[in-house]
Parts: sequence; structure tokens; C-alpha cells
Amino acid sequence: MYEASLRIRDDSAYAAATADSAATVELWCNDHCDMLNVSGGVGSDILDRVRDTVGVAASVERGDELVVVTADCLRHHEIDHIEGYVQKHGLLLVPPLRYRDGAKVCRLLAVSADDLTACFRDLVDSGFDVSVESKRSVSFASGSGPLLAPADAMPELTGRQREAFELAFRGGYYEFPRGIETGTIADEMGVSRRTAEEHLRRAERKVMTAVAQYVL
Repeated sequence: MYEASLRIRDDSAYAAATADSAATVELWCNDHCDMLNVSGGVGSDILDRVRDTVGVAASVERGDELVVVTADCLRHHEIDHIEGYVQKHGLLLVPPLRYRDGAKVCRLLAVSADDLTACFRDLVDSGFDVSVESKRSVSFASGSGPLLAPADAMPELTGRQREAFELAFRGGYYEFPRGIETGTIADEMGVSRRTAEEHLRRAERKVMTAVAQYVL
């Protein structure tokens, strides 16, 4: 199997909502509606865009995260949705769709690398502004193990959790002696030390929970 993450820049509602913010929108499609998780820049602007595009059935906001259940499915409102190209080339679209920095990021799986290439070229020929973020082969586990290798089963972190974890890791927080303290991480993020530590702890918990099933 082969995997590619394609970054598609367009003026769709959710992509546009993240263009000038640190927000990330993750979308899970359920045919009749979508579930959205918004992190890193929760605000009324994104909620208003969702409401104007597909309607909001329910929403829950906590801290810098927002969960929304929409009244309708987004693909009923987008003319050139990615699912059509995925189906045409026999690919699998791995949820969630991600919107960040004014673009949509799609993770695709294929039996043949040529199928991924053909889909990419088709999107370009159709006028999409598309680039390849990553492309690799993926392995399978045998027996009762997970379908994809452990590297493919890493947890999804919120924007702030990812930022805190990356600053900590790259700064040497897990080295001995430590190369960076949480106060510095907080300054880099523009938040209080307590908030930075909370984001970091949540990120560490998600990562450790995901890894533990393969090493315990």
C-alpha cells in the first residue's frame, strides 16, 4: 500500500476560515452530517462559516477546542469535492479531512503508487492548486494486530498540543539535562506557563497511550 497527503488550496468555506488564523479544522463525514473538531483558534468566525455553509445541529466549546455536529454534509454543498477524484482512481480517503493555513489536507491510500500519481495529475489538470505534503509506502501487521504499522496509528493532537510538544521535543525538554523549560515554551506560544504545561501534558498522554499498546 502507498500513502500520500495532498494539500489543496482553495476558497472553500473551511479552508478560508483557517487562512488567517492558527486554527485547524478536522472533519469526519457521516453521509447525512459531519463532525468537526476545531482547535488552535476557536472563534465565532469559524462557527459562523459552518452555520452559513451546512448549518449547526449542535456544538460544544471547551478552552481552545470546539466540536460541531453539522446539520448537513459538506460534500452536498461543494461542487468539486475530493471524494469524486478518490473514487475515480480507486483510492481510499482516510479521515479526517484537515483544513489549516487556508488549505485542505487529504490523506489518501492506494494499492499502486501510480494511482496516487494519476489522481494528483487529474486534480492539477482540473485547475486545483495542489501539492504533495508526503508520500510513502505503508506496511501491514499480521495476526490480530492493527491494519497499519504503529507509525500510522499515532494520535491526532490539537494545534496547541502539537505546538507545545514540538517546541518541547526540538528544544531538548526530554534530554538530560533539559535544554528548555516550560516557561520558555509558554513564552514561545504566547500563553501562561500553566496553560503550556497543560497542553504538553495532554499531548504526552495521547502519545504515550498510542505507543503503550505496542510496547506493553
